[in-house]
Amino acid sequence: MSIVKPFRGLRPRKDIAAALSCLPYDVMNTQEAAQMANGNPQSFLHVTRAEIDLPQGTDPHTKQVYDKSLQNFTDFQEKGWLIQDANPKFYIYAQTMNGRTQYGIAGAAFCDDYKNGVIKKHELTRPDKEDDRMVHVNTLDANAEPVFLSYRAVPEIDEIVDNIVKTQQPEYDFVSNDGFGHKFWTIDDSNINNRIEQLFAQKVPALYVADGHHRTAAAARVGIERKAANPNHTGNEEYNYFLAVIFPDSQLKIMDYNRVVKDLNGLTNKEFMAKLAQSFDIEDKGTEIYTPQHLHQMSLYINKHWYCLNAKPNTYNDNDPIGSLDVTILTKQVLEPLLDITDLRTSKRIDFVGGIRGLGELQKRVDSGEMKCAFAMYPVSMSQLLNIADTGNIMPPKTTWFEPKLRSGLVVHKLQ
Repeated sequence: MSIVKPFRGLRPRKDIAAALSCLPYDVMNTQEAAQMANGNPQSFLHVTRAEIDLPQGTDPHTKQVYDKSLQNFTDFQEKGWLIQDANPKFYIYAQTMNGRTQYGIAGAAFCDDYKNGVIKKHELTRPDKEDDRMVHVNTLDANAEPVFLSYRAVPEIDEIVDNIVKTQQPEYDFVSNDGFGHKFWTIDDSNINNRIEQLFAQKVPALYVADGHHRTAAAARVGIERKAANPNHTGNEEYNYFLAVIFPDSQLKIMDYNRVVKDLNGLTNKEFMAKLAQSFDIEDKGTEIYTPQHLHQMSLYINKHWYCLNAKPNTYNDNDPIGSLDVTILTKQVLEPLLDITDLRTSKRIDFVGGIRGLGELQKRVDSGEMKCAFAMYPVSMSQLLNIADTGNIMPPKTTWFEPKLRSGLVVHKLQ
């Protein structure tokens, strides 16, 4: 069962929460971060992307940058921009996009649960990216940014959350620059906090990493390494836990994660379409954007035309969690055999476009001549994600895209 506990959150003053909060560190480059924080000394990007406060061209992974992160983090607290709550508590974080709202519980997840497989993953992580976040956590002595976890919905937890959001005013309530709504409640009743902790321990057998695999792995490693290094370890230390916002699976919706390809590996358009027809039933949809309508259907944009591609039954195996994925069908039937793209992580001939950008972005990149064709995918479902994690499988790269992203800075977890 899952161990999740309340904690003493370090949070912004109510009047500056909107200005202080920011997007996660890994959805932007240095130049974009600098632009987002320009003219805003309270932006939490000064903590998560501190290279923006150093000379242009500074390597983000140098000690100078981590030290600057700590300096800025300390300044935020000394200036009273971030204030720690007196008592441990859970928090509710609501995000609204396109009229749909999802409610997560911000709490402290148990590091050993990641090591022992109670917190399950569906993606591989890169050691260099893990190491970067570990240094950041150890330097700040805090989890500056939350990880995005999910669990199979529990009605009793849903009821508690629903009652609070209906009867209490949120601590923070704002719309970010991208148009997404954010609300944040504190749970001050110790009995309710205790009950939530009990429900996770009694009715949530597993947590699932939805987004933020590198942050999760890094945060868990920090706790496990500190445990091993402390001869007086008791198990009650705050470093045994890391910051997470945990959403019921019933409220989450995965967006499509699409592909654009630079060339056809020497094939003409006619030859390429003929080879595609061996694995797909193809329908010409003309010049209007065509969005895939169901599993095992994808769309192709090439030569200013959209095509509907329905995978033939012999191209997938619905009894195989990985073999049933549409990204697997595309890889095994198109990318590898026809286009000779064999490593999605390293190939320079393919790029990936999150669904938040819309299919118009695919059309734009092909029409510009930058790319030769684009494939729009039907989104993976939460049930597919959970099934893959439960069976110990790993999704192919760039399979899931979650929106909205969790805002950083609304709550921080200190390790002391």
